[in-house]
Amino acid sequence: MAKKAVSKLQTGAGKGYTMVIKMVKSPKTGAYTFQQDIVTNDNVKDYFNKN
Repeated sequence: MAKKAVSKLQTGAGKGYTMVIKMVKSPKTGAYTFQQDIVTNDNVKDYFNKN
């Protein structure tokens, strides 16, 4: 399913967006989860730098 989402982003106006996956540690359990978002290409570094 991830390949379909990525392929949809590569056509038309979708080229201005990037799907990012960030690993986040839960403060309650200590387990890691993955957070997926679609952000503009200009905001990728800002997305990973914010806490």
